[in-house]
Amino acid sequence: MAVRAALPDDADGVWRLVVAFATSFVPERASFDASFVSLLADDDALVLVAEVGDDVGYLVAHRHATLFANAPVGWVEEVMVDDAARRRGTGRLLMEAAEEWAAAAGAAYVALATRRAAPFYTALGYDESAAFFRKVLPPR
Repeated sequence: MAVRAALPDDADGVWRLVVAFATSFVPERASFDASFVSLLADDDALVLVAEVGDDVGYLVAHRHATLFANAPVGWVEEVMVDDAARRRGTGRLLMEAAEEWAAAAGAAYVALATRRAAPFYTALGYDESAAFFRKVLPPR
């Protein structure tokens, strides 16, 4: 199992996982392609892939400055592991790599929102901290 920074050639494998991941939105390939390229070029974004042959998982995270935490923080936006590769440590390796990336930047903490995987994150040492609110905006 290898976890590494995503490369432009990983787009098709990550796209397959994004389609399986999405529950609240219907991913559009053109939007995905633009975002994928943009994220790979963003120094404050992290896109990882986990692979055994074909990509079996991916993670997207950001780090950003805060005023309250006395340091930047890391926010994991997306983590997805292919159904067939779950319970083999893939998600753990992705999260550990994101934590190392955030820590290297001096981040105070790493956070994320989840509805379906609370036991997984608890097992990794994450604590429930706050409610998550969102407001879906109309397309422009």
